[in-house]
Amino acid sequence: MERSEVFERLNEIFRDVFDDENITVTEETTSSDIEDWDSLTHITLISEIEDEFDMKFAMKEVVGMKNVGEMVDIIIRES
Repeated sequence: MERSEVFERLNEIFRDVFDDENITVTEETTSSDIEDWDSLTHITLISEIEDEFDMKFAMKEVVGMKNVGEMVDIIIRES
């Protein structure tokens, strides 16, 4: 799977979860970059991403992710 395809799909998920059509995530995007990204929306976000990509993050992956780029790395590795 191409990195650009993962980002396209992630952008749709982020826009749906945060109900904001203007969100565009990048390699460096973190939770501090999106105003409503708190622990509750993080759980929803992870669940939606797992469903979209038919995969499961390990707890250590979820805790260890520093930015969306690392999330993309895991998605590509797992797919």
